[in-house]
Amino acid sequence: MFRYILVPAAGSQTHDAVFRTALTLARQSGGHLGFMHVQPDVLQLVSSVPATDFGGGAGIGTMIDQLQQDVDSCRDRAKEAVLAFCAREHVALTETPCSGAPSATFRVETGEETRLLPKYARAADLTVLGRARDGEAVAMDVLESVLLDSGRPLVIAPAQPVEQIGTHIAIAWKDTPEAARAVASAMPLLRKAASVTIVMVQEHPDDDSDTGRALRSTLLWHNPATTLRAIPGADHEPAELLLEAVQESHADLLVMGGYSHSRMREAVFGGFTRRMLRSAPLPVLITH
Repeated sequence: MFRYILVPAAGSQTHDAVFRTALTLARQSGGHLGFMHVQPDVLQLVSSVPATDFGGGAGIGTMIDQLQQDVDSCRDRAKEAVLAFCAREHVALTETPCSGAPSATFRVETGEETRLLPKYARAADLTVLGRARDGEAVAMDVLESVLLDSGRPLVIAPAQPVEQIGTHIAIAWKDTPEAARAVASAMPLLRKAASVTIVMVQEHPDDDSDTGRALRSTLLWHNPATTLRAIPGADHEPAELLLEAVQESHADLLVMGGYSHSRMREAVFGGFTRRMLRSAPLPVLITH
């Protein structure tokens, strides 16, 4: 199971769904929540702006002081949110590995979030991120950096907290290495699920479900309650068909690979993947 879960704590007002999703996963294995707040380096931020923009030396000093206050305030909000959450949910704060019940730590790192989060995510079993931050849409730069540079699975929390994860799992199957790695990453959950539904959207008339049947044959050795659903989708939007099938299966977790039709790094989140991340009403476990 997932014993060490990295949870970015940004100090935003939309942290609750992320924290609760991570805790729901941790409770399944007595896991540890590694809360991390990444704060920017104020001097590095200021050094990247031309001095003329500050109106002289006095302007630079004022700007540094204001930025530092903002950074400190955000850090304090993040810490207060984590401590309040742990107290409310009876999660022990400890640096020592223990078993039986979830535990947590809170740490602060200084630097660029898109560089530091993947670095620490590589050492974690799983990272949990949110879809929005203070009312903004999905922070695609953060999601992309963790997905592409960590080499580890990522769970995108839904907009609203959920009470269970992994009882009924849907797999968005496509014959790609990314989808295969997603299934492998989710195997600890797939083995224990009450039901697993493999969903294949046949985007072209000549698509067949051979790989879907092969995946089901394999997963049956891990979980006998595995079924395959192949959906003709030549004349429909694949993302919509998948979401309908997921809802009909009563899934509480969607497993999928992050893939696209382009090799360009900035295009990894193709239209299908973006639609899932923005609109799926359940947690999404995704790998690349």
